[in-house]
This record gives sequence, C-alpha cells and structure tokens, in this order.
Amino acid sequence: MSGSKKSRPRLVADKRYPKKKTASKPAPTRGKARKTRKNPAQRRRNPITWLFSVVFRLVWGIGWRSTALALIAVAGAVLFYAATLPPVSTLLDARARGSVTLLDRDGTIFAWRGEQFGGRITAGTVAPDLKNAIIATEDKRYYGHFGISPRGIASAIRINLREGRGPLQGHGGSTITQQTAKLLCLGTEYDPASGMSEAEFETDCRRTTLTRKIKEAVYAMAMELRYSKDDILTIYLNRAYLGAGSRGFEAAAQRYFGRSANEVLPAEAAMLAGLLVAPSRFAPTANLQRSRDRANLIIGLMEDQGYLTAPEANDARQNPARLSEAAEARAGGYFADWVMDQGPSFLTDETTEDVVIRTTFDQDIQTAAEEALQWVFDNKVREGSEAQAAIVVMSADGAVRAMVGGRKFRGVAGQFNRAIQAKRQTGSAFKPFVYGAALDLGYSPNDLIIDEPYCLDIPGSGRWCPENYTNDFKGRVTMTDALAQSINVPAVKVFETVGRESVVNIAADFGIESDIAVGPAVALGASESTLLEMTGAYAGILNGGSSVEPYGLIELSLKGDDRPLLEQEGGIGERVISPNAARQLVYMMSQVLERGTGARARLGSRPAAGKSGTTQAARDAWFIGFTADYVAGVWMGYDDNTPLTGVTGGGLPAEIWRETMLRVHEGLPARALPMATPERGREIARETRRPGQNAAENAVERVILNVLNELFGTR
Repeated sequence: MSGSKKSRPRLVADKRYPKKKTASKPAPTRGKARKTRKNPAQRRRNPITWLFSVVFRLVWGIGWRSTALALIAVAGAVLFYAATLPPVSTLLDARARGSVTLLDRDGTIFAWRGEQFGGRITAGTVAPDLKNAIIATEDKRYYGHFGISPRGIASAIRINLREGRGPLQGHGGSTITQQTAKLLCLGTEYDPASGMSEAEFETDCRRTTLTRKIKEAVYAMAMELRYSKDDILTIYLNRAYLGAGSRGFEAAAQRYFGRSANEVLPAEAAMLAGLLVAPSRFAPTANLQRSRDRANLIIGLMEDQGYLTAPEANDARQNPARLSEAAEARAGGYFADWVMDQGPSFLTDETTEDVVIRTTFDQDIQTAAEEALQWVFDNKVREGSEAQAAIVVMSADGAVRAMVGGRKFRGVAGQFNRAIQAKRQTGSAFKPFVYGAALDLGYSPNDLIIDEPYCLDIPGSGRWCPENYTNDFKGRVTMTDALAQSINVPAVKVFETVGRESVVNIAADFGIESDIAVGPAVALGASESTLLEMTGAYAGILNGGSSVEPYGLIELSLKGDDRPLLEQEGGIGERVISPNAARQLVYMMSQVLERGTGARARLGSRPAAGKSGTTQAARDAWFIGFTADYVAGVWMGYDDNTPLTGVTGGGLPAEIWRETMLRVHEGLPARALPMATPERGREIARETRRPGQNAAENAVERVILNVLNELFGTR
C-alpha cells in the first residue's frame, strides 16, 4: 500500500498589532509641481493679529535698542559728571557774598547781614539728633538708594495729582542727594557778570521741569558714584539755606540758638530740620510758634522711625526750642541798615569776605525806645491810626545808641527808615539855631523882644506877616519866654536882627545838611531835615557848641583778624558857637520843659531841655531834647503828608520822648545840665533890621567875638 506524506503547517500566533503602513514616496512628476490644497481656515490669516504681530516686533525692536542706547548715554553722562566733580572740601562754602556780624557797644552780637556761614561741619561731627532729624524729614531711605528714589518720585506724583497740581508741581520726591545737586546748581557756579543777582540765579537753578529733573537725577547718581553718603550729607549740611541769612546748619544753630550744630538738643534739631521745606516761613525769628509746631511734626517722624524713644520725644515736645537772646531780641534792624551804609560798600553790602563791625548800639536803649513808642500808640493813639513815628537816641558826641525808623520794628531789614530817609519840615524845632546865633553874637536870654503884628516885604513874593500859633500877641517878652512859648513873631524878629545868613550858616555847621532857603520863613522851620540830622544838631548844643557827625561804626575788621581795617573814635567836629552861648541856649531850652510847650516831656527831678516843633497844618510834629547823658529826637506824622489830628510837638511826640527817656535813664543818677545863668537883658525889638541889612557886619562881629572868647575864655 502506498501513500504521499504531507507537511504540517507551522503554528504562528496572530499579530496583535497591525503592521504600520509606510508612506511611499510620491513618484517624481515632471513639469510644474502640483499645489497641495490647504485648509480654508489656514488660508484666511486674521489681519488684526498680523498687524499686532508686526507692530509688536517693530516696537520691541526699537524699544530695547533705544533703551540700551539711553542706558549707555545715562551711564556715560554719570561717568562724565563723576569724573568732573571737585573734592568735597571745595563745595562746602561757595557763597558769592560774605557776611557782616554786628556787635553792640558791649561786644555782643545783635544783628547779621549778608549770608552768614558759621563754619564747616561734617556728617560725622554734627549732633546725631540733627543728622537723624534731617534724614527722617527729607529722605528716610537715604542710606539705601543710589541717588534717586523711584518709589519716592511715584509717591510724590500721586500726591500732586490727587491735590490737583501738575505731576511735577509741589512735592518733588527728591532725595537728599538730588537736593544737594540743586544746591550745587548741577555744577554751575554763579557768575556776577551774568546780569542776574545771586537770588535770581538760585531761583533759576531750582526750576522744576522734566528736562531739569532728568539732569538732576543724572548728576545725583554721579555724586553717589564719586562721593560717599556722608560726603554728600556734609555738602548738604553746609550749603542749605535756613532763613535769616543763615547758610548751613552751623550758621543757623548759632543764629537761632547761640550754639554750635554739634551741640543742639533734639527739639532744636527738629526745628532746624523743619526749616528746609520753607526757610522764610518757618524761621523762628519770623513766627516762633509756627516753627515749634513744625518741629513737633519732625519729632513725631523721628519717633516713628526709631530715632527717638517715646520718653525722649515727649521730653522734646514739652521743652521746645528757645531762641538765643540776640535772636529773640531781633533788635537793631533800622540801626543795622544805617550802619551798613557807614562803611565802604565792598566791605558791607557787597562784601565777599566775612566782616565784623563793632558799633555804638545799645540794646537796652533800643528796647526802651521801642517799648515807649508802643506804649504811647497803645494807650494814647486811636486804634487803627496809620500815623508813623521815629526815634533816635545818641550821646553828646554823636554816638547813636538806638534808632527806631517806624512803628514796625520786628524783622525790618531793608524797610523805609523814617529816622534817616524822611526829610520833613522842622517847624519850631529849628528855633534854637535862631536864638543860638543871637547868643553867639552877644545877646542874652533875658533880652526883650516885642511880640506884635509884624510884616516883611519879600522880593518876588510880596508882603508876608508871620502869625503866632495862639493867634494873639504877648507884647514885651524875653528871648527865653519867646522860645519856651514857641512864639513865632519874636523868632522872626531875632532872625532878621542877627542876619539870615548867620542863622543858616550856624544850622548848617551844626549838621543840618539839607538845603536851607534863605528866607524869613526859615526861622519858623520851613526848610526840611531828617530826624537824625536834627538830633545830631541838638547834641552839638549839649556838648558845648561843637558840631557833631552822628556815627554808629566804631571798628570794622575781617572775621578772625585782630587788627581793624577801619576805626572811628568820635563824632565831635569844629566849634560852631561859643561854650557860653551854648550853655545859655541850654538854659533857654530847659525853660521849654519847665514853663513852656514841653511840659509833657518833664522827667520829674531829672534836669532836661528840649524843643517842640509843629509844621503848617500839623503835617509833622517833633520833640527833640536832652539830659546831661543822652540826646533823643522824636518825629511823628503820616508818610503821605496827611495832617495830624489834634497833635502838636508838645503833645504825643513829647510823651513818646518822655517815656523813652524815663526808660533810658532807669538806674542812672540825675545830673545837672551844662547851662549858664542868664545876664540882665535889654530890649532888642527896636533893633530889628530890614531883611538882609548888615548881614556881613553880623558875621564879622560873630567872628571877632569867637576869637576873643577863644583867647580869654569869656564874653
């Protein structure tokens, strides 16, 4: 049996995963390639998206390149400024003007002028409380930033916008470094030849514009690169203006508190730091309470920032800063202005050096004059009156001890000084020169004059008939009575008798520098003069008949020098009338107070002499007089020449004079006046000459009598 053998198939498991199909490459085609068809959504690109993409790439490309260029430019500017910055020591005192320190007769400071620089201080030597107060107030992150504070700038802009101002108006967000850059005017020094004043230059430097803020930021970063933080703070401490002419914290500490900046107490430090925001407004000499309120805010900041403990802060609030005696007195404003004109301008108003001037000023007498004026206006003058007054007190040699140039005598630097700038008619205050000329020619205080209707023919003016204030006539009177009662007709008669030129020359020799018209009305004070001139002329009567040049400057020297550049020993000049005539005139003037128009000026048991004066329509009222120790002059009137109501020289001016002299002489023993008992008189009314007749003869006679007096010491 035969059969075929068949092979059995292999057992193979089924493939669980199907075999992937590989895409076959398309066969190459000839000619133009066939375009593949795209999804319609892919074919339609969104134009807004495309535009945004293009703009973004463009802005990004320009932006990062511009930013990089700007940063490179800023870095270059910072490096340039840093390389050109000078050493710190040359930046501490760059004042264009110097200072003038004024000392009174005892050598005590009473006033300052110009820009006071107390001396160089550093951040390391200044009182820690002062340093902390400045940082707490102006820049609490000072030691943590690189010259500018973006957070501070953003905060300042937000505050300005919220308060309705522009973003750069008001709060600036400036760091101490930026403020120092402003003080340095971004490295530009003041040039007097620029045509701007120093104040205008500084104002221009502190303009707030976007361009200037950018420059300021660059300069501040350059300072941070070149100097240490303490170096920058040192510049700031020395250059900041703090009011009342104080440049730097050392000058301000001395000016307000009479101590160095390294010795100030917390309350004083807070007050000084509070001045930075507005030096003139918050200066304690302008308004002490406002300055203290500002200081309390600073104390609160110091407490919040950990510079003061709660007990220290409370102690500072309970014991506020007090001004020094000189700062509190604030005396001598008018006097100081006048003394500044006594020296050469290149050593006073325009000085570039620090100058010290020792003066004749007496702070106690100044206070007495100010208090007297205030008391009379408070108690004797109607409320709301705009009448003004001025006072001058001096010694017999012309040394001016006090000067009040108006009713406002606090912070009066540069104000109108009525004592030296107002030329007003003198009225009967001029009469002592008329009678002084007669006495110098040999007439006696007891010589008789007839007070009667009297007329003169004035060439070019016609007939002139002087009238008495009382509108009546006294008949036969002595020269003493005529002066005491201030009778006009006798004064004109004596004026005509002795010669007009003689009287005018004597008045001029006594120091009345104003032009005096040679006319009969001069006898009644028709010519103008200043209070200082008139008071100086009366001083000449007191000192025995010699002229006087009022002076206030004793020595002028540069600060730190022992030898003065200028000196003044006294103001007495040449003899004008004989000593005997002067003593007789003093007697006549003493009777003005004893039984005449100056009764309200009496000083009790203290001998005094003087003369009142009232001009036509009472536009000016005067009282000038003296004791054996001091001469004082008072003027009262309106600046616009409005007539005074119910005021004569023997009224309110006499009372101001009395109140002044009572205070001035407090504690001084009473001394007798240098006066002579009058001789027996004769009648001189019938000797009255026609206008101008024998004026030359009178002058010759006067010269002869003066020579005889000098030779024999008698008349």
